[in-house]
Amino acid sequence: MTVRTTPLHKAFDHRMTIPGTDEAFLAAALPFLAEGLAAADEPPPVAIAAPAKLDALRDALGADAKAITLVPHTDWYTGSAANAVARAAGHLAAHAGPDGRIHLLMEPVWNGRAGRTPRESAEWLRYEALANLLFAPTSTTALCVYDTRTTAPALVTAARRAHPDSGAYEDPLRLAAELDAAPLPRPPADARRLPAPTTDAVRSWAVGHGLGTADAELFAKAVTEAASLAPVTTTLLWGEAPACICELRLSHRVDDPLAGFVPPPTTSPPPGQGLWFTRQVCAYVDLRPTPEGTAVRLQYG
Repeated sequence: MTVRTTPLHKAFDHRMTIPGTDEAFLAAALPFLAEGLAAADEPPPVAIAAPAKLDALRDALGADAKAITLVPHTDWYTGSAANAVARAAGHLAAHAGPDGRIHLLMEPVWNGRAGRTPRESAEWLRYEALANLLFAPTSTTALCVYDTRTTAPALVTAARRAHPDSGAYEDPLRLAAELDAAPLPRPPADARRLPAPTTDAVRSWAVGHGLGTADAELFAKAVTEAASLAPVTTTLLWGEAPACICELRLSHRVDDPLAGFVPPPTTSPPPGQGLWFTRQVCAYVDLRPTPEGTAVRLQYG
């Protein structure tokens, strides 16, 4: 593999590859990694993939494998789509070159949360779509791997709509609006109504419904952080551990589709950015318009 200096693009380059064999994976991955090694002002490229694919890359690269960072995808994708945003943003901040320059080969864990159910697949599509906006200011180059041996055909088809090089790309805001148009199940009739979403009240309810002390504390903080967005008119709680659910009805509209996805500038989010913490600790966070403002529904597990 020859390393040389080449000019680099000035915008987020979001690609996808859809291999169905080991040979097809290597045919896409090797030129991509070589491109990263040849790019000016970039650190070594990173390959995040299934362990078997990393082994195949090591064998194919030989001595050049030492120049590339290889990460098992189970170490990278450890939770929700919002966690994936945080992990990528953190890596760019710590390791990327100027303007976020780096090549990332990325294969999600399809036998984990992403792709396991239609609900989880929808959240992954949201992540892929919003990534085009979240990382637009960077010069990062990402190649997303959708192996047809491990990825459901419907998920591959949906993901094509979120990748500009696929021939089926659609506006990210349109995709997000489409996902948000799906109605949420109505809260059960026996949902607990709280006078206010205080930390103590939410924590006590969560412990009483099966969450351990540490998880109940995180759930309560997630609720109070979401409640910081606007005045809360209604607080409802239902479910049993691990799937404890809270719905907050806010008096103001929250129309930003990126709300809670944009990494805060500090480790302690300033007022108005508490939804970032909520998305990091909850499996799902849904925002829906209401006649009075916005309903924010969060599910811990």
